[in-house]
Amino acid sequence: MKISTKGRYAVRVMIDLSEHNSGEYIPLMDIAKRQDISEKYLESIVSVLSKNDYLVSMRGKGGGYKLARQPEEYTVGEILRLTEGSFAPVACLEKKPNRCEKAPQCKTLKMWEEFEKIINEYFDGITIADLLPDRQPIDNYVI
Repeated sequence: MKISTKGRYAVRVMIDLSEHNSGEYIPLMDIAKRQDISEKYLESIVSVLSKNDYLVSMRGKGGGYKLARQPEEYTVGEILRLTEGSFAPVACLEKKPNRCEKAPQCKTLKMWEEFEKIINEYFDGITIADLLPDRQPIDNYVI
């Protein structure tokens, strides 16, 4: 499993909006400058986040983006699954229920299911609020 720039940047956008949450809309250009990410690339990321009600957007003068919920209501897991897809380490776990005809005899299936569960639980246990600078650091994570 490898998290792409899209997933990493989505988390960074959510942190940035949390840090600068004044109730006002924040222009994409401001986020792009602070995060040193192309505005064009960020457009595709915030579009996904907005369409899925993670962000509220407003066009025009005074427009931009703001969080739809409080930072503690977003988990890193949900953001990464939205931008990356599932954390399934093998193809047969991509869809639920597992329709692989070899699943009943598969000697490694349980191992892969447990690995996926560990990944999901780890990222679902971290909120955007946990990643803000004034919070205590979480052991063994790097964004």
